[in-house]
Amino acid sequence: MNQRDEFKRIGMRLRQEGLVGANFGNMSVRDGAGFLITRKGAFLDCPEDLVFVPLEGAVPPDASSEYRLHREVYRLTRHRAVVHAHPPHAVAISLHRDCIIPVDSEGEMFCPAIPVVNGPPGSMEMAERAASALKDGVAVIVRGHGTFCGARTLEEGYVLTSIVEHSCRVLLLSQVK
Repeated sequence: MNQRDEFKRIGMRLRQEGLVGANFGNMSVRDGAGFLITRKGAFLDCPEDLVFVPLEGAVPPDASSEYRLHREVYRLTRHRAVVHAHPPHAVAISLHRDCIIPVDSEGEMFCPAIPVVNGPPGSMEMAERAASALKDGVAVIVRGHGTFCGARTLEEGYVLTSIVEHSCRVLLLSQVK
């Protein structure tokens, strides 16, 4: 399967599970001295051509607005893929917590602590904070914005995104009295 088909397959899963809506979110995969990322405004379930962004130097104008975060993750971590989504339960709980500790078994196993960081979307401030959180972890939530999961593959990033959303949903439901 080629890269574009893999991006489309994972984008369709994210969309079907309600982890992204419309043209929200983005994805990237490390590729040599840079990475392939979805275009600015692309629908993840039907991405157009991918954009190559070098780890250093000028960035093509059609790259996703979150390219700074993806670049920092690849510069500072071992991750080979990044999936950014807007899962509603994760975004909601991020408004009230600085760190999310899952209470469900899958969350405890795969994402035992999910840090929540601040920063305007697309900013270098957000990129540095999220990439720092992903140095030793696999998931971070930017408060009120969305999740970023670092992984070996896009599929693994999708699975982690799904686990984070499931854990946040269970945590919110477990607090209902």
